[in-house]
Amino acid sequence: MHRFPLGAAALLALLLAGGCSYVPRIPGVTPYKIDIQQGNYISQDMVSQLKPGMSKDQVRNVLGTPLLNDIFHAERWDYLYWHQAPSGKRESRRLVVFFDDNRLARVGGDVNPPGATR
Repeated sequence: MHRFPLGAAALLALLLAGGCSYVPRIPGVTPYKIDIQQGNYISQDMVSQLKPGMSKDQVRNVLGTPLLNDIFHAERWDYLYWHQAPSGKRESRRLVVFFDDNRLARVGGDVNPPGATR
């Protein structure tokens, strides 16, 4: 059995590992890239349905289950959304819903609350 010197073995390992990262490009053929979506998608129409005084169940029916529900801030729900297109363009949104005595008190974040104009 032939033994390689330690330096030669390390060099051989680096060359083999480097070869794994090479992917040949075929003209006219591009790899498939997918849309990546995380969180709750909230549209302006959904936010427009929110009315002060709505119960938590009513808000959940309109917006869905919040992404973040902090046990230390039970009167605050956070809806986060992140989207990355195959082109690399990123979009992120944040909506925060505040309750007072289990009733909708106010809405904040990137999406306009009802009655607001941008």
